[in-house]
Amino acid sequence: MENLQCGQIIKSKAGRDQNKYFIVIDIKEEYAYLTDGDLRKIENPKKKKRKHIQPTNNFASAIKEKIEKEERITNADIRNELIAYQNDPDNRKEV
Repeated sequence: MENLQCGQIIKSKAGRDQNKYFIVIDIKEEYAYLTDGDLRKIENPKKKKRKHIQPTNNFASAIKEKIEKEERITNADIRNELIAYQNDPDNRKEV
């Protein structure tokens, strides 16, 4: 299975949220906990099987740093990172 990390930007491959981008905020066994800061808030992340997500080579560095330091992450932080990622055409490379 892919080597997922917290703070990594992923794309959903299945479900209602197919083709939507999220940031991984936690990983437990075969599940990744995802948030987009909009419909899936940081307080209630989406629990999704790892086989249903497509990792990218990109990380939300500010989010990853906050997770490592156990600092507070806001939904606005998540949204801003995803907007920046989606607006930069050089970032659109899935693994």
